[in-house]
Amino acid sequence: MIAVVADTHSETGHELAGRTREAVEAASVVLHAGDFTTEAALDAFHDAANRMHAVHGNADTRAVRDRLPAARTVELDGVRVAMTHTERGGETGLAMFGRQRGAPLVISGHTHRPTVTNAGGVVLLNPGTHAEPRGYPVTHAELEPTEAGLSGEIRRQDGTVVESFGVEGRT
Repeated sequence: MIAVVADTHSETGHELAGRTREAVEAASVVLHAGDFTTEAALDAFHDAANRMHAVHGNADTRAVRDRLPAARTVELDGVRVAMTHTERGGETGLAMFGRQRGAPLVISGHTHRPTVTNAGGVVLLNPGTHAEPRGYPVTHAELEPTEAGLSGEIRRQDGTVVESFGVEGRT
């Protein structure tokens, strides 16, 4: 399983709880779409996750930005995944970002709102926030490999499924 989180906004730690904590600790890899805020939060994630790929966000300190790129592309279970905290141009900008990287899945954060959108064959996933909801539910995403690509779910902290989706695109 792949756990996807964003927008931790912590001064002290990972702020993981409930199903989100269980998913991060059990995942073969964790994808974090930025805004840890401090090195303490980033280090806490490294301690909790078996393996992590992350990008920095706009609220991260200079020390966090020095340790993480603004964007990255990873291949997981045969699916190319492009990651960024935010991209100018909204959905169109995120879809272009994914196409430029040959990625059928783009993971971003920033809005704290959990969303899944298919933008012309590129799936845009924002897992929401597991720690600072700002009026939205506390959420994360979980991905599982399939024959065609990945199946995914956005889940609340109590484990309730908010939305299910699929990503086609094995390389």
